[in-house]
Amino acid sequence: MTTATAEMKENTEANSKWLDAHYDPVANLYTFSPCITLADLQGDGENKLVVGDLGTGVCNMKLKVYRGTSLMSENTLLDLPTGLVSFLMDQHEPRTPAIAVASGPFIYIYKNLRPYFKFTLPTLDVNPLEQEVWSQAKEDMIDLMSLKEMLEGIRDKAEIPLSVRSLKFLMLDPQEMEAFVNVHKQQPIRRQTVITCVGTLKKNMADEDAVSCLVIGTESMDVYILDPEAFTILCKMSLPSVPTLMDVTGQFDVEFRITVACRNGNIYILRRDSPRPKYCIELTSHPVGLVRVGKNVVVGCAQETLQGYTQKGKKLWTAYLPAPVTAMGLMDHHTRGFQAVLVGLANCEVHMYREKNLVSIIKTPDVVTSICFGRYGREDGTLIMTTKGGGLMVKILKRTAVFEDRDTAPGPPLAQSIRLNVPKKTKLYVDQTMRERENAVAMHRAFQMDLSRLRLAVARAYVKALESSLTPMSASLTEPLKMNAVVQGLGPSFKLTLNIQNTAACRPVMNLAVSFLYDETLYSMKNAFFKIPLLVPGLNYPIDTFVECLTDKGISDIIKVFVLREGKSAPLLTAHINMPVSEGLALT
Repeated sequence: MTTATAEMKENTEANSKWLDAHYDPVANLYTFSPCITLADLQGDGENKLVVGDLGTGVCNMKLKVYRGTSLMSENTLLDLPTGLVSFLMDQHEPRTPAIAVASGPFIYIYKNLRPYFKFTLPTLDVNPLEQEVWSQAKEDMIDLMSLKEMLEGIRDKAEIPLSVRSLKFLMLDPQEMEAFVNVHKQQPIRRQTVITCVGTLKKNMADEDAVSCLVIGTESMDVYILDPEAFTILCKMSLPSVPTLMDVTGQFDVEFRITVACRNGNIYILRRDSPRPKYCIELTSHPVGLVRVGKNVVVGCAQETLQGYTQKGKKLWTAYLPAPVTAMGLMDHHTRGFQAVLVGLANCEVHMYREKNLVSIIKTPDVVTSICFGRYGREDGTLIMTTKGGGLMVKILKRTAVFEDRDTAPGPPLAQSIRLNVPKKTKLYVDQTMRERENAVAMHRAFQMDLSRLRLAVARAYVKALESSLTPMSASLTEPLKMNAVVQGLGPSFKLTLNIQNTAACRPVMNLAVSFLYDETLYSMKNAFFKIPLLVPGLNYPIDTFVECLTDKGISDIIKVFVLREGKSAPLLTAHINMPVSEGLALT
């Protein structure tokens, strides 16, 4: 099978789990995952697709609503949307959700697809030195260059940052400064922050149709929780850095967790009655995606990795991706009880991960920029994606689709990630640990002494084996021999085979003899001494002889074999053969 055929087969198998419901490559939708959601806006049981469209980045920013495959309505936005959520703000019937669009320092609330309310973030404190400098400019008590120098000094040293007006003034050319000052010097200075991310938090019940609060992350490193009816600030929490991604779980009146990925590359976890972060997760690279699956948090990082953490910040696993992450979303199929993480990659693929296991791959015609899974229309398992070129894709999960728990990518087995059931520390273990700490020096000395004795015993045994030629190989350089013995038979007759080999490279060995030493009351041999023919290098010479057992008492002994050289008293090789117990005499 060719590579192209194999890739086509894999792609067909992956996409066979999805039905291609709709694809419009020229839908002109430019958005990302935080600005897309599904909601039943009219209370008719059909979910609509709500998209915060970025337009060109300068103009044509719109709030678009799709029903099925057609555009249902659109509203013009005054600034770039940074987040979009649907939430229930009251208990009135019919229970239709509102849409909150974060744009600049404002939250625009839409009810029944019409503008309902606009919430403005509270202004920040203005630097008193900056205010004094602009007061002097208002009274024409300072020239333009002095104004620029004083503002630059405040910008470099002051703890409170400059306002947008001062920053714009410092960016101007000298010939444009006078006109700018004349236009703005009569107006009061205001320092306004902007919204970077938005989420929802259930007020007092965990039901799907419960009233929810808005959670807002701002450029001023603060997190606000808003009342869903009066839109007043219920709670304010501070972060060490600017939040960029957010995930919220729990109820405001009971207990909640807000997981926030920040611009400094860390993830902070905020809890109820805690104005500062409770836990901190330090990442190796900046986060580009954040999804909560059950009680765990999955983070997509800029280093092409996917990392899993517990809600207390303990790292669980790391999965390596083939391309950078462009979008992330949660696949939560309530009817099947199936949860997974959808990761859009820059290589025109969408990977589905269940924990760290890659369970499916979806090929796309363009790079995916936003992912949303849920109920669309009256279909529960719908996957909606927008592409880099402005396209819109809708896929429906087949009812016969099955995703395996094992990883489809090559790698270590699934059992490797299963935790071992390590028992708890017992009192005996603790007592032993204390004893080792208290007697560490004495235990180390005893260990070193025993190790020295072991080395001495090994050295003595080795010398004894060399002196008595008990090794299976000869220590002589002139007669390099190797021998092993095999005993065959049940008794009383045994066949004894000696395999002798000359291990020299090219020199033959001659004038050798074999002698046997044994207890003559137990065994008898026809030939206890005979000569060995010339041994050619590399060949194995089997030498056979027969041994007769003379007793029926069921005992055995050792037969010693000596390989001798003519004219030398010390043997070249010695072997001790443990003879088996003879069974032949007992049977007779």
